[in-house]
Amino acid sequence: MSSKSDPLLQPFTLKHLTLKNRIMSTPHEPAYAEDGLPKERYQLYHEEKAKGGIAMTMFGGSANVAVDSPSVFGQLYVGNDDIVPYFREFADRIHKHDCALICQITHMGRRTVWNQGDWLPVVAPSRVREPAHRAFPKVMDKDDINRIQKAYADGARRCREGGLDGAEVLQHGHLLEQFFSPLTNTRDDEYGGSFDNRMRFTLEVLERMREAVGPDFILGIRQGINENHDDGIGLEEGTEAARIISESGLVDYMTVNFGKIATDHELAYHIPGMHYPLAPWVSAIGSVRERIKVPVFHACKLADLSSARYALQEGMLDMAGMVRAHIADPHIVNKLMAGDEDSIRPCVGAGYCLDRIYEGGGTLCIHNAATGREATMPHVIKPSPQPGKKVVVVGGGPGGLEAARVCAERGHTVTLFEATGDIGGQINLAARAGWRKDLIGIVDWYRMQMERLKVDIRWNCFADEETVQAENPDIVIIATGGLPDTDYVPGGENCMSVWDVLSGEDISGEVLVYDDCGQHQGPSCADYLSTRDNTQVEFVTPDRSAALEMGTVNFPIFLEHFYKNGVSMTPDHRLKSVEKSGNKLKAVFTNEYNGPEIERIVDHVVVEHGTLPFDDVFHGLRDGSRNNGTTDLDALAADNPQVSDDTDEGGYALYRVGDAIASRNIHAAIYDSLRLCKDL
Repeated sequence: MSSKSDPLLQPFTLKHLTLKNRIMSTPHEPAYAEDGLPKERYQLYHEEKAKGGIAMTMFGGSANVAVDSPSVFGQLYVGNDDIVPYFREFADRIHKHDCALICQITHMGRRTVWNQGDWLPVVAPSRVREPAHRAFPKVMDKDDINRIQKAYADGARRCREGGLDGAEVLQHGHLLEQFFSPLTNTRDDEYGGSFDNRMRFTLEVLERMREAVGPDFILGIRQGINENHDDGIGLEEGTEAARIISESGLVDYMTVNFGKIATDHELAYHIPGMHYPLAPWVSAIGSVRERIKVPVFHACKLADLSSARYALQEGMLDMAGMVRAHIADPHIVNKLMAGDEDSIRPCVGAGYCLDRIYEGGGTLCIHNAATGREATMPHVIKPSPQPGKKVVVVGGGPGGLEAARVCAERGHTVTLFEATGDIGGQINLAARAGWRKDLIGIVDWYRMQMERLKVDIRWNCFADEETVQAENPDIVIIATGGLPDTDYVPGGENCMSVWDVLSGEDISGEVLVYDDCGQHQGPSCADYLSTRDNTQVEFVTPDRSAALEMGTVNFPIFLEHFYKNGVSMTPDHRLKSVEKSGNKLKAVFTNEYNGPEIERIVDHVVVEHGTLPFDDVFHGLRDGSRNNGTTDLDALAADNPQVSDDTDEGGYALYRVGDAIASRNIHAAIYDSLRLCKDL
């Protein structure tokens, strides 16, 4: 499809603003704020998308307008004028790329906590506690209503004074929807009861925002349509509310949402990961689109251009929001315009970006280690100004693939030794675990990069020191990964690993999965086994709950499957020993809180305890290396080149990355290689 006919590349007029294409990034919070302000890291993250050709990027995913709406996941604060100079700097940075910039503002109501920020009581329309954030709110009185409405107006004014193109108010799940929903509004005054009364607060907020910014500034709303709850906002009532707001003359566009976000499980469906198909809500938007009289935007797992293109072609949307897709690859539009759509790094829906936020970290992509690190890590690898070198990479897992990619982009000659007949390493195992199959998209993308860059892959080659040295390399990168650690406990030789199960070993009967990791490996294995006939699964962990190191996008889905499929869960117990008991196995566990030991007699014990570095070839090559296989960690942490790469001495520099150093995850392996190799 040519750029002239591609719906994604057509301009769109939003009020006075001409957007150069139909691709946008809707508001979300990457948790990059510093002191509640969008400083350099925050701005560079959005600027990369602007450089990449996007028409509009929105930020401030629920930037707070008042002191009694404190941040719970790293949000901005627009409750005073301190933010205005940063808005101006931000707007100048984005506008120079012909990209629009809009900030979303909100008061979270009950969807926050009282023991952060200024330790003020949480407020809400009624005393209805939100399960996710757990505060018992103070019922808002008329003074609270007036004060917070003014705070919304002041927040919008600061957006205008900061040179932004617009402001968006978040209704869905936050204070505005809490007034509208019968689930959270039990008032008996003019703000509760009837449809019109429950709509009153939202309309008054919008009126005050419009009065504060004037008729020419863009205002939008992110509107919830259907709570999918018997006693909540139904589709008809939600659509009617959207119609009224869209015809009020107070907003210039509407972003449409579905579902509830008051519990972890509800949020996992509202922001779906791998367990949900692409673009899950687009057809529902199509059913209500004709009743909304302003442009309609939407972003919910529009992770690929085909889904976004279809939604635009069918008139369901006016602008396609591709947030997580741009976290994976901020240069989507430029690649599309260049006819290089196949080179776009795909969003695989892993949810690592969002899970990190709910665990208290910042947004990172599972396989693009440059996102969120734009000040130091390149999204586009530039060729080295120095003559090319011979680089040997041992291991075709994520760390090895990234090392090979970056070195080849730098102009070096790269040989990759892979012990099997396929690349991907542990990703291939992880993708076997049912609904996590889309992880294979990471491998598919790297496969295309290896072909494009003409990396010489030596298949089914178990490289040793002689094999590597025969290549006469300048640089050797060991990315051999690790092997499952099952023998750390007495009787470990009787146990299986997650690798054994996911690689296809056929087992049945009573299976105990012991997870001493807390990440995806153990739960994925238990989930996978629970769907098999003649298999009863118990999941045991020393942690106080299953999947302790997993965020809200993923752990609710595992727990849902466990309950549906009859997986029994035993927390707080640490594996002590495993021994044979007839034709079965006896597993003994100690209690983490000085409770009694317990025993289980089962057919199989599967142990997840991370991996041990598979590093024999690394140690065999150390003596022959000019740096003794030592990575300068100070240089690595400071994003500086390794000194040993600039020497004219003979021999080779030797490094290792990923699980060949220590058991970690996909992102860590890729980040190891990117920051090591970007300056080679």
